[in-house]
Amino acid sequence: MESKALLRYARISPRKVRRVTDLIKGKTAGDALISLKFLPHSPARIVYKILRSAVANAEQKKVADPESMRVAKVFVNQGPVMKRMMPRAMGRADVIRKRSSHITLILEE
Repeated sequence: MESKALLRYARISPRKVRRVTDLIKGKTAGDALISLKFLPHSPARIVYKILRSAVANAEQKKVADPESMRVAKVFVNQGPVMKRMMPRAMGRADVIRKRSSHITLILEE
């Protein structure tokens, strides 16, 4: 049995989130929660909340002990990009891309 949690349109670039999600793949939910709690990276807080949501979904489904389930898959896909203009010298402009991401976390027994 599996439990899933999904966060869409998170205002953080997928590259930064993947750096954190690669650390928790394959760990049990309890170990992953502990390691995310003490990581200094900013996406760790977001992934921590998603993992807690997946554990809560497992409890609600009445799956076997949610804390002992392991993180089977974590997908971090790119969401829409907001484009902003920044004025530069001699009348030119640069494009600033504000990236977003869709994060999917799946727990398995």
